[in-house]
Amino acid sequence: MVKDNRLLEKLAALEHEQWVTWAQTILSQETISDDRAGRWSNFFVPYEELDEETKEFDRIWARKVLEVINNS
Repeated sequence: MVKDNRLLEKLAALEHEQWVTWAQTILSQETISDDRAGRWSNFFVPYEELDEETKEFDRIWARKVLEVINNS
């Protein structure tokens, strides 16, 4: 259980920013199907604008980061 939900949300927002940067780099350097590019581009918004279901994907990775930190 995360004690500080604000920290979880900050890390999730950072995870999202990292994913957006990665995805935009892939789109600029690789050949990606138009379907996939279209799906990805729907998520090129700030974390705060994502729906809760989508935010949860970023929270999964944020929790992994917290687990590593807490077990160090």
